[in-house]
Formats: sequence, structure tokens, C-alpha cells
Amino acid sequence: MINKRKAISLALTSVLVGTILTGCSSKNTSANNNNTKNGSDTKKIGITQLVEHPALDATKTGFINALKDNGFEEGKNIDIDFKNAQNDMPTTQTIASSFASDKKDLIFAISTPSAQAAFNATKDIPILFTAVTDPVEAGLVKNPDKPEGNVTGTSDFIPVSNAITLIKDLAPNAKTVGIIGNTSEINSKIQIDEFKKEAEKNGFTVVVKGITTSNEVNQAVSSLAGKVDVIYTPTDNLVASSMPIISKIATENKIPVIGAEEAHVKNGALACNGISYEKLGYKAGEDAVKILKGEKIASVPVSTLEETETIINETTLDSLGIEKPKSEGITFIK
Repeated sequence: MINKRKAISLALTSVLVGTILTGCSSKNTSANNNNTKNGSDTKKIGITQLVEHPALDATKTGFINALKDNGFEEGKNIDIDFKNAQNDMPTTQTIASSFASDKKDLIFAISTPSAQAAFNATKDIPILFTAVTDPVEAGLVKNPDKPEGNVTGTSDFIPVSNAITLIKDLAPNAKTVGIIGNTSEINSKIQIDEFKKEAEKNGFTVVVKGITTSNEVNQAVSSLAGKVDVIYTPTDNLVASSMPIISKIATENKIPVIGAEEAHVKNGALACNGISYEKLGYKAGEDAVKILKGEKIASVPVSTLEETETIINETTLDSLGIEKPKSEGITFIK
């Protein structure tokens, strides 16, 4: 009887062990199948963007197009996780931290605050930034030609002298220039300081109106009416988001607005001499391809776009009663 009981016990134990092993084998097989399905070579890319507006949106489009043109396509060999902070600074940190925790293979940061948040969140994951005016001043790199650490990218820096030339051409009688910018954004502060120096060297008086929220825009522009002959708007995320209001009030008061980039003009500014943000994002995408293929950050220098274009809003031109320039190489939009 005892031997029979032992035999039954051993048989049950064997069945149980077999079941457990079979279960483990099924789980491992399932995991392997999932890895095969997802692709072990699939790269995880996190895209963090400060706020939605045409210039920043264009860099994202350019970035993704560059990846696709170089063999990296969503759903095939890359997994893109896009998050927009809706212009909320704490959210940029939350997004960056989540990307770091998720161990992304690469982070694409659109705007200075987004890049700084990513930089603070990880020193291991490669970070490609774009739409950053001065990456050194922003603390992202020390040497743009040979970046150290895990950060490089494309800068939207263009000489402020381009805007001064436009002011002279389109508002030749202007003596006083107003500037509207976000005083808490490093991009804006750098451009405002540079513009003031350049403008004063060219004999202009400069009046700066700092804003920190969109609620202050209306009053800031209205306060410049009667005090300035022209307004300059830097590449500033708050300004870009507020351009329809800035342009409307300024035009109603017959004040030309000279913007720093194309999206300003599309939203009612008179003119700009700037770069293509889609091309800027595309260049960042080409650099991302190099990193994804194994190149080191140090071998991918920070770059800018040398090619600029003068763009004039013809509707605004007519509203201000300014004669249409006959120079070649100008793009007119409505």
C-alpha cells in the first residue's frame, strides 16, 4: 500500500513538474515570438516638443522625413513616441524623465527648454536638439564643433543684421525699434541683447517689452503704439504662438513687424529673412541617422543653416501702404 501511494505521489509530482516546465517554455516562446514580431533591431525614439506652432511643427516633419529617406521608418524599424508639453515647463521635465526611464535609443528635443529638460534627465541616451539659438549659452554643449557628452543638434541661429537690413529696406524712415520677447526664455534674451547692440550701432533707438505669458501680449503691443516705428520679433516660442495677435494690433496701428522666421510672416508679420525650419529638422534627422548607425556624438558637430530667404506678407504690405519691393529673390505670400 505504501509503495503504491509513493508511486502515485511520484506520478503526480512528475505531472506537476512537467506542467510547470511546459508553462515556462510557453512563456519563453511567447516572449521570443514578441521580440521577433517587434524586431530586435527596432529603435525607440522619443520626440519632445515644447509647444505647437508652425516652426517647431516643421522641424518635426523634417526630422521624420530625413529618417524615412535614410531607411528608418515608423512601424518597420523605429518606434516614435511623440509628446508635446503644451508650453508647460514642468511637463517638459516629466516627458524627459519618462523617456529616460523608458531607455529610449535616441531623444529628439524641439526647442531650448525641451533640450535642457532632456539633458537634465539623462547623460547616457543620445540627444539631438533643434530650434536652439545658442546651445552653449543654454548649457547643452561646451564646444559646438566637437560636442562632449550625449548632446548635439541643429541651431536656428541667424545674424540679427539680416533683420536690420530688412528694416532699412522696408521702413527707411524708422528711428525707433520695439522688441517683444519672452524675458524668461534664454533664446529670446540672447537675440534681444544681440539685436540691441546691432540696432544701436546702426543708429536706432530700441524699446524692449518683455512678456512672460500670452495674457501680456495685447498690452505689450498696444503700449508700443505711437512710441516705435517698427517692431522686431525674435525666434521665441511664446512670441511665435502669439504672432496673430501681435501682427493684428501692430498692423492696425500701422507698425511694420519684422520677424525672425517664416512662421511669423505667415501669421501676419510684414517680413523676415530667415531659414526653413523643415530643413533645419531634416538636418537634425540626418544627424540622428548617423547616431543610430553607431557614430559617436563627438563626431557630429552642432550645425546651422547658412541659406536664408526673404519672405514678405503681401496682404500686410498692402495694409501698411508700403510699396512692393522689386528686388529679386523675395518670396511673397498672402
